[in-house]
Formats: sequence, C-alpha cells, structure tokens
Amino acid sequence: MRALLLVLDSVGVGEAPDAAQYGDEGANTLGHIFQQRPDLMLPNLVSLGLPSILNVPGAAIDDRASFGRMQERSAGKDSTTGHWEIAGVILEEPFATFEKFPDELVREIERGAGARFIGNYPRSGTAILDELGPEHLRTGKPILYTSADSVLQIAAHEEIIPVERLYEICRCARAVADRYRIGRVIARPFVGEPRRFQRTSRRHDFSLAPPPTILTGLRAAGVSVIGVGKVADMFAGEGITLSFPTENNRAGMDKITERWETAGDWLLFANLLDFDTLYGHRRNIDGYAMALAEFDAWLENFLARVLPDDLVIITADHGNDPTFRGTDHTREQVPLFVLHENSRRDLGLRLTFADVAATLAKFFRLKEEWPVGIPFF
Repeated sequence: MRALLLVLDSVGVGEAPDAAQYGDEGANTLGHIFQQRPDLMLPNLVSLGLPSILNVPGAAIDDRASFGRMQERSAGKDSTTGHWEIAGVILEEPFATFEKFPDELVREIERGAGARFIGNYPRSGTAILDELGPEHLRTGKPILYTSADSVLQIAAHEEIIPVERLYEICRCARAVADRYRIGRVIARPFVGEPRRFQRTSRRHDFSLAPPPTILTGLRAAGVSVIGVGKVADMFAGEGITLSFPTENNRAGMDKITERWETAGDWLLFANLLDFDTLYGHRRNIDGYAMALAEFDAWLENFLARVLPDDLVIITADHGNDPTFRGTDHTREQVPLFVLHENSRRDLGLRLTFADVAATLAKFFRLKEEWPVGIPFF
C-alpha cells in the first residue's frame, strides 16, 4: 500500500470565512495569480478539477480525480499549524507571536548558547541581512529576528559562524522557546558580501514537538512514513521513519518520483516550499506563476505512475497571496485533489484539514478511526 500526501506550501484558493480576523479579507493566492497572469496554463491541475475548486463559471466535473476545498479549524495561519492539522491535530490556541522577544527569553538563550545577539525585531529574511549583515560581519554576533508567524529566526554568515555551530545555538533556543509556545526556531545561514548576501539551502527548522499525530499512529502500525522537504522539521521528527530534506521544489519533485517506485507499505509526505519562501513572502507574482507551471509539468509524468489502488492527496497548508499587502501568510481555504480507485466526486468544502488524517487512517486500515475528521471515501 502506497500513498502520497503532497503539500503545495501556501497555494491557497481564497479567503477563509474568518479571514477578516487575521486582516486577510479578500486574499486569494491562486485566483489573483490567474488574474494577473491570464496566460498561465496548468492543464494537469485543471484535469484534476481546479476550475471547479476556483468556482470558474461553467466548470464541469472532470473525470480524473475527486476534488474540493478544505478550511482550517485551528487558530493561526502558519506552516506548523497547517501541517499539524493535516496530520490530525487541531489547535484551539494559536502559537505565540512577538514584535520583540522578551529580554528574559533572549538572555536565557544567550547564556545557554554562549552567544550575544543583534536585532530582535520583525523583518523579512532578506531585509534583515541588508540591515544587520554588515554589523554581523564586524562583530560575529548572530542576528535574531522574527516575522508575523510564530518563529524565532537566527541568521549567521557561514564563514563567521559555521553551520553546525548555528544549529547548536538554535537547539539552545528551542529548549527555551518551548515555554513561550513558539512554533519554530529557524537557522538561517547565509553567504556573500554586503548588498549581495544570499541565504543558503542549509536552513533548518527546529519545531515544537507535536502531540500524537496520524504519523505516529501509522508508524506504530508498521507503515513507513517518509518525509520529503521540511516535513520532518514540522513534526520535530516525531512519527517520521526516513527524512529527505530538499533544497527546492525541483529536488522535492525528483525525490517523490524516485521514492514512488519503492516497495512496501508507506506514506510519502512531501512539502514543496518554493511557492511560499521564494515567491509568496517576496510578493513575486511572476516567480509564483513559474513555479506553478513547473509543478504542473512534473505532475503530468507523475500521474501516469499512479495506480487505482494508490492514494494521492494534493493540498496546501495556508495561503500567501503575492498580490496582497504585506509579506505575511494569508488565511485562506486550500485546494484538495484526491486520486484513489478512480473516484471522481466533488468532495465539497471540508471543515477541517484533519479529514486528511482520517482518510489516511482508513486507507491504511488502522484498528481505530482517527478521532477527528471525516474520511474522503
């Protein structure tokens, strides 16, 4: 038995009913990209039912897949919250966010890590390097910053602070951040010279450990759970059998293709990050459209490998509308495509991402139903 759960990071399909509470009324990642780039062609996603998901007038139910939308029930709009709910955990209380981390938190990390920080304010990852990168080169002090998400980020030039040392500092930060309900501590190594700094692919996320998820349930039942991209980071490794971090979408898609042909009972849980990190946060409409077209082209060959007994679920974890104000995630519904046993149904609006976990429990025939969510079939 083999299944693919593929998260297209930030590919939202329109504002959630509570979007106004997050300042995101009117957000629509895919819809606005199509408006701005009417020449964008995604024939394979269209063949799976994308026009119906986007409520395109006259769209017909396609004969290739089941499709629908999902709505997040948890409080928040960050990647950790989205991934955890997909895996069956609903958060009633959002992770904590900060404009400035409390002095006692910063001092405790500094004492434990043997380091002193500069920064400690919210900024995009590229802007903070322009502002504090030169000072970091002069002083050797790591850069501490945050964003609208529940993240504590630490940046350091690889020639000033080796990557393994940066990871060590982040592990110390993770131990302290648990008490403050901070979702992720992120190591952000970079290289280059002032005004030409570039973040490297050796980013690493140190997440808060989740409560039991469908991943831990599957692994306990003898099903291998293989993470691709940042999935293992999102769950602090809990429930993951094997992990394959990837540098970009292309590497993630290649790894999915490679692992799809392996034998055994397994779930391949993959995240394609470029949509969010490279294009959503940077409000790069052209780059986002290009990444969607690249994914769609890969999808054609992959779909030819999917058999009726397989389960393939393609969805997202939140939105990040590149036409929207600011640089933050957007509270949106997400697309849902399901391939299994040639089913061709309109799955409608699912009221929690946890329907994915319930579906996986049923597909892999776990002894007990997942306690939240309703299976798709």
